[in-house]
Amino acid sequence: MAVPGPRPPAWGRDLAVTLLAALLLLCWDASGADLWVSRAVGGDAGFPWRDAWLTRHLLHDGGRWAAGVLLAGLVWRAWRCPSGDPLGARARWGTLGVVLLNLVAVPAFKRASATSCPWDLAEFGGSAQWVSHWSWGVLDGGPGHCFPSGHAVAAFCFLALYFAWRDVRPAVARRWLRAVLAFGALFGAAQVLRGAHYVSHVAWSAWVCWALSAGVDALSRLRRRPRPRPAGAAAADSPA
Repeated sequence: MAVPGPRPPAWGRDLAVTLLAALLLLCWDASGADLWVSRAVGGDAGFPWRDAWLTRHLLHDGGRWAAGVLLAGLVWRAWRCPSGDPLGARARWGTLGVVLLNLVAVPAFKRASATSCPWDLAEFGGSAQWVSHWSWGVLDGGPGHCFPSGHAVAAFCFLALYFAWRDVRPAVARRWLRAVLAFGALFGAAQVLRGAHYVSHVAWSAWVCWALSAGVDALSRLRRRPRPRPAGAAAADSPA
């Protein structure tokens, strides 16, 4: 029986996942499927789910409140971190910093975007024309500021928790990962049904949060890596 070789380092696996996800998202963008999905859930009169209680009040407004409560709980846990905590106060505060970085970065990208939302398109009752969000500098005639999804980041920002836990408690890390992706997809689906975002807007929001969290984790591992000792120092420590 062949003996399995050593697993690639964590940063290598993270980089492979990040690049593969980016490639898949670029293929989705090139396919034009965003507009097809929006046409499937909307029409000349707009989007029937735009102001529905389930999508607007429960999943949109309620999702923000839930994210705020979870964030407050994480702050409290870091502040009152007991001795013997699996992560420790320093790691918890660092993880909160990455969560906040995600919460700031995605809305910043969105603020700089010229892409308008689906409900702003003329075919759905608005005034804009569809333009790819990669057509930088090309205006679509709408208000813009819609790429990537700002609401989905209320869940995806917590991807940082997966990276914080995976070396300490892998099972806990996997549960965080599944929960964050599930709620992010749920919040994103609600926004797609409302006409507030395209599918790719939600997916790119997840990608940005993943890439930032993985990048910070890789830098942290690099800082913790022991430095090789000079040969002279090793010889001096050896018994005569």
